[in-house]
Amino acid sequence: MEQAERERAVEAILFALGEPVSTARLAQALDVEEDQVLAACQALAAFYETQDRGIRLVQLEESWQLVSAPRWGAVIRGLLARKKPDKLSASALETLALVAYFQPVTRVYLDQARGVDSAHSLGVLLDRELVEPCGTLDAPGRPTLYRTTQTFLRSFGLSDLADLPPLPEGIPAEAGGAP
Repeated sequence: MEQAERERAVEAILFALGEPVSTARLAQALDVEEDQVLAACQALAAFYETQDRGIRLVQLEESWQLVSAPRWGAVIRGLLARKKPDKLSASALETLALVAYFQPVTRVYLDQARGVDSAHSLGVLLDRELVEPCGTLDAPGRPTLYRTTQTFLRSFGLSDLADLPPLPEGIPAEAGGAP
């Protein structure tokens, strides 16, 4: 595979995935050496920069990602501001807080803690990929256990669950996931 073809292949992969991809993973996908991928990425990054394109190729540690050029940030922010993100309802936020602080939890636990059926709220959180199934409880019926996701951490600006604010006084931190 020649250099120009590697560049086009890297560009297509990064565009399609829309997330950082490691040099090693790109090399594996293209069946070439990592130094060839590195050269292709560096050439692409230089091309986008010198041609004043609307995108940039940036290196993030050992990975590469296509991003919008800083020059267009205000235009993009303006467009995104027009679309109001769907807000989570109070019941969905309450359910999410219970999962975040007491994970892994079952739906029965959520229902008992909230005093109402949590099926709809849990469904919304699953659809938005803020929570995910993470196994089953060793109990009759083998109920599904749920935990928060990387999307949850990213959405709330957390790097780790330890970054969650402390629980208010009087709420036991060891409430646990399954009654």
